[in-house]
Amino acid sequence: MKPYVILNAAMTLDGKIATKTGSSEISGQEDLTRVHKLRKEVDAIMVGINTLLVDDPRLTIHKLPGEKSDNPVRIVVDSRGRTPFDARILNDEAPTIIALSEIADPEKLEILGKKAETVVCGKERVDLKILMENLFQKGIKTLMLEGGSTLNYSMLREGLVDEVRVCVAPMIAGGKDAKTLVDGEGVDLMKDAVKLNLKKSYKLGEDLILEYKVF
Repeated sequence: MKPYVILNAAMTLDGKIATKTGSSEISGQEDLTRVHKLRKEVDAIMVGINTLLVDDPRLTIHKLPGEKSDNPVRIVVDSRGRTPFDARILNDEAPTIIALSEIADPEKLEILGKKAETVVCGKERVDLKILMENLFQKGIKTLMLEGGSTLNYSMLREGLVDEVRVCVAPMIAGGKDAKTLVDGEGVDLMKDAVKLNLKKSYKLGEDLILEYKVF
């Protein structure tokens, strides 16, 4: 058993989620509201270590004055244990789980373990299937995947993503070194690409929201 996983991202028309310098201000305010509503509906939010190192996200819900904020569990996939000790994800605003592999430095793992829950699954890389089973056993039934592009690819390749929701902004960034929605090794033949079924599409401000079910 595993959580129901929703991959959510904002991208430009040419599929970029950030420029070559890491700039990622893509979607409008309406979409940011949509994202935080989705965060409220899930049990956990997961990112990869590269996203953590570049953006230092809090992964919490932006609440309105007087509104109760039940933040979801925050999860970082960090095979080598590179999470900085002062990362904002280690604050006390919500529980945090750091998934590591056996090659992570034991001393660093011990320090991280004082600030977050650590789980070791995999020899040299985090075994995502084992991680998903572990999270399900911890009571996490729904999970929002917020990247980055390498983790997106790995989760799709392993067949662990149930839905893909993207906000397409009316802009083109270009750049061969700019991050796309999904990177990784990719498939050799188009017939092996991950197949999607469009469930819903609608305009939100100047952006276009597309919601797909993964076959």
